[in-house]
Amino acid sequence: MSGRLDRRTFISALVALAAPLAAGAQAPIKLHRIGLLTPLSASDAALWYQAFRLGLRELGWIEGKNISIEYRYAEGKSDRMRDLAADLVRLQVDVIVTSVTMDALAAKDATKAIPIVMAAAGDPVATGLVESLARPGGNVTGLSQMTYELSGKRLELLKEMVPGLSRVAVLWNPQNQGSTLTWKEIQLPARRLGIQLHSLEVRSPNDLDQAFEDATRARAGALFVIQDPVVNTNLGRIAGLAAKSRLPSIFQWSDFADAGGLAAYGPDRADLFRRAAAYVDKILKGAKPGDLPIERPTKFEFVINLKTARALGLTIPQSVLLHADRVIE
Repeated sequence: MSGRLDRRTFISALVALAAPLAAGAQAPIKLHRIGLLTPLSASDAALWYQAFRLGLRELGWIEGKNISIEYRYAEGKSDRMRDLAADLVRLQVDVIVTSVTMDALAAKDATKAIPIVMAAAGDPVATGLVESLARPGGNVTGLSQMTYELSGKRLELLKEMVPGLSRVAVLWNPQNQGSTLTWKEIQLPARRLGIQLHSLEVRSPNDLDQAFEDATRARAGALFVIQDPVVNTNLGRIAGLAAKSRLPSIFQWSDFADAGGLAAYGPDRADLFRRAAAYVDKILKGAKPGDLPIERPTKFEFVINLKTARALGLTIPQSVLLHADRVIE
């Protein structure tokens, strides 16, 4: 009798020990939810998001396995940013990743609790996104693409590529805080280079044709394009209008040169998005965004479209070509 009791006790003990082990083995892996917010369209952001997912995968985060991603695209319509940001907040995502300044500002207005990672903001201090680059504070961190610092370099490149250049038309959206800061920032390097700037304000795609007519009347010798959702979602059209207007043009993303613009110079945005994944990794593992310093670009791209140069009758100096990372023949 006592032997059977001992046996029963032993078996009961084994079952009790096995139960939590079995439960632990069957416990589902927590699925962290990441919100991707951008003023661009899905096609415009595709390559950058691919780089971001690759960066996550390298760190062990795989979509559908231990993370899920909510995509929100404003399709170039700035007035949608606030609602899209609020939608991600309602979903209670664990972190929001933004593309540029505009969507970062919308996300910050929507939440003070959910961490926000900027993949390629302009000047996060000047726009009020963070307190400082070293200690951002609050719930925002990430990377800056040095938009304003590099604008002077783009003007220099235009001057080197276009002989006798003295008047440059600047395509920008005054409703975009980041664009406004860039417009102010380029005044000093323009004066230093002896270049007169002519403002072409565009608030929607409907303003583009009129802007180029204005540039022709102003006898501009080249076109300087400032980043904005209206611009970013119409790069091919802008490159075409610039070619039609016989305007050598420059922008900060290589897509513009690929679309027919004369040149592009700026940070490698795919690299910035890949690096943004490291911020997400740290935050999902418990780091506070306000303690993570803002990083700057380490890779830059200078692309020249020689086919466009020939169509414009331009001969790009060899000294400039030697500095190009890529030449489109």
